[in-house]
Amino acid sequence: MPGGGTATAVWAPAQPTLAVETEAADTDEYSVKVYDLKRGRRLVAAVEIVSPSNKDRPEHRRLFVGKCAALLQERVTVVVVDLVTVRDFNLYADLLDFIGESDPALGEHPFPLYAVCCRFRPRNDAQLFESWHHRLTVAQALPTLPLWLTENFAVPLELEASPNGRWRICDYPVDRALT
Repeated sequence: MPGGGTATAVWAPAQPTLAVETEAADTDEYSVKVYDLKRGRRLVAAVEIVSPSNKDRPEHRRLFVGKCAALLQERVTVVVVDLVTVRDFNLYADLLDFIGESDPALGEHPFPLYAVCCRFRPRNDAQLFESWHHRLTVAQALPTLPLWLTENFAVPLELEASPNGRWRICDYPVDRALT
């Protein structure tokens, strides 16, 4: 180049190997997130309330499970409350399968109504996966789950005492119970 400058080439990406028209996942999301203000607003816990649309199609189930797995990988405690009576899938069992684990207590056909608290915590040189699973039954009281805020400190998450009793299992879709 005249004057001693250097030439700069502009990079352009190749054309995509796949381009298809599709619909973005349109799922309802009900969650409560808990942040630790003393540790720079770090997310420490998430309560995920399953909606009918989280369970209606395989891709929606994968999205929900992937979100929970990503939170767990970041060492966030994840509570899943599944009160959906119109779809017979267990997203906790799917989550366990996703992370390569299983829970013998679930049996061959896991019950679709449940509440569970999950977390990873360090143990020696490994990570220990822990869960507190409760099968739910229509018209029965909801459990109290541990909501782990640090490795050694949990508070009770009293599902039965939730605002206006809206977490109760009902015989109609949960989205109507939450409105």
